[in-house]
Amino acid sequence: MKIMITYVVLFLTITPTLAAEKTPNVVFILTDNHGAWTLGCYGNKDIRTPHLDKMAAEGMLFRRAMSSNPVCSPTRATYLTGLMPSQHGVHSFLDAKTMMGPEAYYTLDEFSTLPEILHDEGYICGHVGKWHLGANLTPQDGFSYWITMVHGSTTNFYDDPIIYNGEVQKTPKYMTDLWTEHAVDFIDQNAKGEQPFFLYLAYNGPYCLGKLLLEPARNRHAEYYADKDLFCFPRDTMHPWQFNNKEYHNNIVSFRRVAAEVSAVDDGVGTVLDALKQHGIDDNTLVIFAGDQGWMGGQNGFFGMGDHTRPIAAHDLMMQVPLIIRHPGRIKPGETEIMVSNTDFLPSVLDYLDLNDRLPSEPKLSGRSYAPVLRGEEIDWETNMVYEMESCRSLRTEHWKFVARKNPEGPYELYDMHTDPQERFNVYGQPAHAAIQSEMGAKLDAFFAEYADPQYDLWNKGRSKCRRLVPPE
Repeated sequence: MKIMITYVVLFLTITPTLAAEKTPNVVFILTDNHGAWTLGCYGNKDIRTPHLDKMAAEGMLFRRAMSSNPVCSPTRATYLTGLMPSQHGVHSFLDAKTMMGPEAYYTLDEFSTLPEILHDEGYICGHVGKWHLGANLTPQDGFSYWITMVHGSTTNFYDDPIIYNGEVQKTPKYMTDLWTEHAVDFIDQNAKGEQPFFLYLAYNGPYCLGKLLLEPARNRHAEYYADKDLFCFPRDTMHPWQFNNKEYHNNIVSFRRVAAEVSAVDDGVGTVLDALKQHGIDDNTLVIFAGDQGWMGGQNGFFGMGDHTRPIAAHDLMMQVPLIIRHPGRIKPGETEIMVSNTDFLPSVLDYLDLNDRLPSEPKLSGRSYAPVLRGEEIDWETNMVYEMESCRSLRTEHWKFVARKNPEGPYELYDMHTDPQERFNVYGQPAHAAIQSEMGAKLDAFFAEYADPQYDLWNKGRSKCRRLVPPE
């Protein structure tokens, strides 16, 4: 089904002076394991996110932004390349050996990436924060400013080692603040230069996982949340598919820790936006805030992402991420309900920057540009969201959600998203839905037949650049 979107606010007519403006800077802020529902601008009344709420009020908020995978390495690879996991070969999170040591290598080296393209177009590129795409010790894709983590997971925001100036070092302070300070340092260095800059600020917060959720937060927000009930986290019976994270279910310590880490990221966003204003480059900087993949905090009895269940799951909230895009004077404040994917990110950014001629043609991209939305134009957009995690694949249309698994016994799932948006009633196998079930399955198969690279197509004996989370049967 195709839907026409009517926008809440009409687009501001661009004045002639904007045509003479310098090439815009780009700041891409990405968070780790972060569901959109934790932010005030997405309706959360318990967790304080004033800076992101203000950014949303000043920019375009995407109500239904989704991620094509539930794990960090694949989703980050997709943001930077526009490719699905079955195209770029990063299906799950990367092992430590890929990031450091004699077997380390950059997993996206054979593909064109957003930072590489922008570097070639004259941008000065800086990476601050989590990388988790391999060869962490060496700056990749034209980045001249490079500070990152040694590994991908976060065990402690105060003690995990970092890489800076080509060396492994102790973390000097709370990591969320560290990344913010380096982001501001990069902006300070490049704000007055002749070249535009691209900053990829990849927070490893809020990181709503791991044993740290059994410990109270230590940051400046801990005291505020120490006595809060935080009813935005549903108290529900644990789903029988839950495999990991069982100790965090209905655990107020975990809830408060998540809230404090989310608020700390919000502080960082506010500091970065203030730095742009102080340098007088706010109006000439495109700022994008997004999450790498969705996250559930008790909804439907799930805690975490699709990789934390058995079988691997494909719930909408495991995919839904925050997406806010702001460019004062160019993007008029508003919001949209179109369902977009992280596969759409690269085509959209290049389109917005008038760099369509740099859009990679090989491998073929499945994503579409939503840049017209940012320009205030009506857009004919079909809801067609594809997701994959190893042996689990799904197709989401406006009306239906279909989930297939490589195991012949499934389980397969089919949900009527009009009547059952929370995905509680699986109607797969019911005679009344046989036709739509067959149609959705055929569409899903056709998608991967068109786009999957045979060498990385796990459903057809392809390989992965990662260790399989769930070994094939």
